[in-house]
Amino acid sequence: MNHSFTHINQHGEANMVDVSSKQDTVREARAEALITMNPETLAMIVNGNHHKGDVFATARIAGIQGAKKTWELIPLCHPLLLSKVEIQLQALPDSHQVRIESLCKLSGKTGVEMEALTAVSVAALTIYDMCKAVQKDIVIEHIRLLSKSGGKSGDFHAPNR
Repeated sequence: MNHSFTHINQHGEANMVDVSSKQDTVREARAEALITMNPETLAMIVNGNHHKGDVFATARIAGIQGAKKTWELIPLCHPLLLSKVEIQLQALPDSHQVRIESLCKLSGKTGVEMEALTAVSVAALTIYDMCKAVQKDIVIEHIRLLSKSGGKSGDFHAPNR
């Protein structure tokens, strides 16, 4: 397995990887993020009492937009024609958290890990933005890749926490 940095050329300069000779394959990636907040803040979101509207619906749309715009945000990412972006949000009242999971999929020459990670990050930031007037010390944490499939490097599944 090649463990060199693919985005660094032979002169040590950052560059976009040339994927033109790669074969199209179905590629899929899942990522997650956790947001910890006060029980009252979470209850306000879950009960639909937030003065800005439906926090989960807004975060879901933001996460989808984030995945679609990853190539504009992360300098060396390729623009991708995503065939699917899904964002799931789950309230975890016992731990005062929201769990966000993304799924990104396409048939193409490069993976969608960065799109999945960007999707959960943007969804989490949207929840923070909508709730910051109520609570400023919300914590976004544990952003990680859960799995990826397709491509030459094969499949990856993160160990359970």
